[in-house]
Amino acid sequence: MRVTYLFDPLCGWCYGAHPALEELTRRDDVALELVPTGLFAGEGARAMDAQFAAYAWQNDERIARLTGQPFSEIYRTHVLGKTGGMFDSAPATLGLVAVRVTEPTREFEALKAIQHARYVDGRDIGSLPEVGDILQSIGVPAAAERVRTPDDELTLAYRRQIEAARSEMQRFGVSGVPALLVGDGAERRLLRGNLLFGRFDLLVSQLQAA
Repeated sequence: MRVTYLFDPLCGWCYGAHPALEELTRRDDVALELVPTGLFAGEGARAMDAQFAAYAWQNDERIARLTGQPFSEIYRTHVLGKTGGMFDSAPATLGLVAVRVTEPTREFEALKAIQHARYVDGRDIGSLPEVGDILQSIGVPAAAERVRTPDDELTLAYRRQIEAARSEMQRFGVSGVPALLVGDGAERRLLRGNLLFGRFDLLVSQLQAA
């Protein structure tokens, strides 16, 4: 069963979906493909101000209640409360692409580390050097070096990834993340992302039915 996961590393709901995704990675009958969409990169990035920070924290509290995923106070103060900070997923997405082109079997682990660094440790994953340090800490030095000093090859791979993901979003009428596509090629079907936040057995049954 091929499952394509459309997400953005700065999406709080995508972080909240991690426990369900981790369960999926343990199943022998599921091939999980991670597809970062760049939803909050480029034109989707924005400055972090007090109003947006308050909105984000309110949303994060709801996600924590629903999923059990932790959102720390240091994240609230050091990330959301950072004056002049940016809400930009391009560096984190570039880091994930760097892992894919160097050690693709570590991509899910890298996503987990990047999200934990933001939401628990309060680190700025909108910074290329910081993303590089996170990747270095989990033992993917080649990817860490690539993301610290992106070359033309990595930049092209990043752009192709974003273009392909946005094409899929347009094809299936997806406006937000997380979202799931099940199957291959023309046989793929879209499943509601909120299935990731309920009972795991219901998620599996819906995937199998699709």
